[in-house]
Amino acid sequence: MPTPATSHKPDTMRPVSPHLICRGAADAIDFYVRAFGAVENGRMAGPDGKLINAMITLEGGTIMLVDENMMFNLKSPMTLGGSAVSIHVFVPDVDAFAARAEAAGAEMMMRPDDQFWGDRFCMLRDPFGHVWSFATHKFDLTPEEMHEAGKATMAANGN
Repeated sequence: MPTPATSHKPDTMRPVSPHLICRGAADAIDFYVRAFGAVENGRMAGPDGKLINAMITLEGGTIMLVDENMMFNLKSPMTLGGSAVSIHVFVPDVDAFAARAEAAGAEMMMRPDDQFWGDRFCMLRDPFGHVWSFATHKFDLTPEEMHEAGKATMAANGN
C-alpha cells in the first residue's frame, strides 16, 4: 500500500510550477539540460512513446513537461504560432548563460544588457517555441529610484 502524503504537495516541488507543452518534449529536455544547465528529474512515456509526464529543475525551480497531444487539447507554441506566457529565471551570470543557450540553438530576442530596474537581462526563444527571460540581479533600487530610472530610460528612447 502506498505511503499516505504528509503535505499538499510533494517535498521536491514548489507550490507553483510551469508545465510546458512541447512538440518533442524529450528533445526539449535534452536541450534544456545542454543549453540551460537544467537537471532532469525523470520522464514517463505513454504507450505511443510520447511523454505524459516529465520534470526538470532549473536554478532550484521545478518545470514540468509533456508532449503535445491533440486528444487532450495540449497544444505547443509551435502549433499555436507562439505563446502568451514567458518564463523568467534568475541566474548567477546572465552573459555566460545567454552565450551557452545561443550556442545550443536558442534564438536571442534581446541580448544581455543592464536594465533600469537593476537587473542585467536577456530574452530568448527556445527551439520549441517557448520564450524565456534570464537575469542577474545587480542593484537593489527603491521604488522611487526605479521609477526615476524608468522615466529616464523612456525619455532617452523617445517615449
